[in-house]
Amino acid sequence: MPSSLPVLSIWFRRAKPAKWMWRSMAAVVLGGQSATRILKGKIHLRNTVEQLKLVGPRSLGVALLTAGFVGMVFTIQFVREFAKLGLTRTVGGVLGLALARELTPVVTSIILAGRVGSAFAAELGTMAVSEQTDSLRVLGSDPVDYLITPRVLACMIAAPILNLMCFAMGIACSCLLAQTVYDVSANIILDSCTRAVSGWDVITSMIKSWVFGTIIAIVSCSWGFTTTGGAKGVGESTTSAVVISLVMIFIADFFLSFLFFQGQGDALKQLK
Repeated sequence: MPSSLPVLSIWFRRAKPAKWMWRSMAAVVLGGQSATRILKGKIHLRNTVEQLKLVGPRSLGVALLTAGFVGMVFTIQFVREFAKLGLTRTVGGVLGLALARELTPVVTSIILAGRVGSAFAAELGTMAVSEQTDSLRVLGSDPVDYLITPRVLACMIAAPILNLMCFAMGIACSCLLAQTVYDVSANIILDSCTRAVSGWDVITSMIKSWVFGTIIAIVSCSWGFTTTGGAKGVGESTTSAVVISLVMIFIADFFLSFLFFQGQGDALKQLK
C-alpha cells in the first residue's frame, strides 16, 4: 500500500499548522505504517540488517563504557552510605534493582538517541531536501518500506539486547570496584543482586528499552523525513529529533514505572 504521508503533507501545507503539529502527525502516520508492515512481514531484509549493525554492534562500545561507569558511580554512593548503617550486604540488591528498573534502560536509550537517532534524522533529512525520497516514489518504491521500517525494526530488536548487556556490564564493574576499593567481596554483591532482582524486573527492563528504542526510531525518522530548508533544516531536524526523543523517553519512563512498580514492593525483603 502506498504511503499516505504525501497526501497528509499536502493537506497540512494548505492548512498551515504549527510545525510541531505536522511532525507529530507524521510520526503517528509513519509509526502506524511501520507497525503494519512489520506485522504483515513486509520487511526489507538487507536494509534491516544494515541498520541493525548501526544500532547494535557500532553502539555497543559506547553503551557498555557508559553503563560501566554508571554502575561504579552508584557503587561509590551506596557503599559509602550503607556501610555506615551496617547494610553492606544489601548493596548488590539495591544496585541491581536500580540498574535493572531504571538506569540501564534509560542510559542505553540516551546513548541510542544521541548516536543512532541523530544519524537517522540527519541521513533521512539529507535525502528529503535532496529529493531522493521523491525519486524512490518515481521508481515505484515506497520510502516507508525501504527507509523507515528497517530502522524502526532495528531499534526494536537491538535496544533490549543492548540493555541486557549494559546491565551485566554495570554489575560487573560494580563488583570490581567494591572488591578492589571498598574490600566488599564480589560474591556478596552478586548474591545480594540475584536475591533482590527477579525475573519480572528483567522483563520490565527489556519492555522499557523496547519502548524507548521504538520511540527513538519513530521520532528520528519522522523528523528527518519531514525536513525542509536545505542544510540548515537538516541541522535543525537532527537537533530537534534528539531533544524530542529524550523528552519522550523520560515521559514514557514515568508512565511505565508507574504501571509496573506502583504500590509497595517487597524486593528488599529477600535480603534479610
